[in-house]
Amino acid sequence: MEIFNNHKRLFITFTVMFLILTLGVAIGPALNNQNNNEPLPNSKPLTKEETAGKLVYISNGCVGCHSQQVRNVEIDKVWGSRPGIAADYARIERTSFLQNTATLMGTERTGPDLTNIGQRQSSDAWHYLHLYNPRIVIPQSIMPRYKWLFEVKDYPEEGDIKVEVPDEYKDFPKNKVLVVTKDGMDLVAYLKSLKQVKLPDGTPDPIFLYKQKQIASNESSNGSTEAPSQTGPDGAQLYAANCQACHQSNGEGLKGAFPPLKGSKIVLDDNPEIMVGIIMKGYDAREEYGVMPAVGTNANLTAEQVAAIMNHEKSSWGNNARKVTADEVKKIMDSLK
Repeated sequence: MEIFNNHKRLFITFTVMFLILTLGVAIGPALNNQNNNEPLPNSKPLTKEETAGKLVYISNGCVGCHSQQVRNVEIDKVWGSRPGIAADYARIERTSFLQNTATLMGTERTGPDLTNIGQRQSSDAWHYLHLYNPRIVIPQSIMPRYKWLFEVKDYPEEGDIKVEVPDEYKDFPKNKVLVVTKDGMDLVAYLKSLKQVKLPDGTPDPIFLYKQKQIASNESSNGSTEAPSQTGPDGAQLYAANCQACHQSNGEGLKGAFPPLKGSKIVLDDNPEIMVGIIMKGYDAREEYGVMPAVGTNANLTAEQVAAIMNHEKSSWGNNARKVTADEVKKIMDSLK
């Protein structure tokens, strides 16, 4: 064929073919997908601070150890209430003309998935301690420290956020204070923005696959069955998911960071009103401790779940207080609205 003897014509022909294939196979379908995808109705774009925090997240290599994808297998249910869908990533846009900050879905989980970390852990104080020294809040953590996100000063200045570090973990002079840098504040703002958005009413949640069979009764070795020993929400599991990160599994908290629940007057009080108020609205009344977020409200806990958490705390670690009912808790929650 003569075309193969004319290098100019051959080059032009294959260039045109390449462009046609690129438009038909890559660019066209991509534009079609983009036009047929919308963000979920209740999702929000990142603020200026959250966008800056995303860049801090990228520059510090967080994506190397943390994923942001809840797969449709049941073992991922601990990371979110439902599997992720394409619309969860629809608000992600280019950072600039030269920066295409794609989805940070990650490829491995050396650390836990962060898809819903803003819902699972909404405490600023916890995040700051965790970044400064992860072993303070999670003794088994292998995460490196990010000390450069903090600054040691003689005293906090206006606008500074002071981080309360337990004495045994202080590696700076006790007469000085630790404050968060702008990068640290932005990073925590970004982490707290990572929340699974509820699907519109009437939209079924995608299912988790490979579910384990639920055992409706306890089968003994001789084949007989017994009625389940527990009904209603599991207070121990709810405590582990919503409270343990700060107050610890032993209920003793962290001295200088998070208050103890073991022997707490509020936990032992027969009147549950104050305790319900703290769970649902948060607490910021003691300078020596970090601010507690509104855990119950942020996690959309029901009255039954709040009652289960309270009863677990009232009956654990040597505590022996009157247990509350879901009806009591519901009345208090209704009065707080």
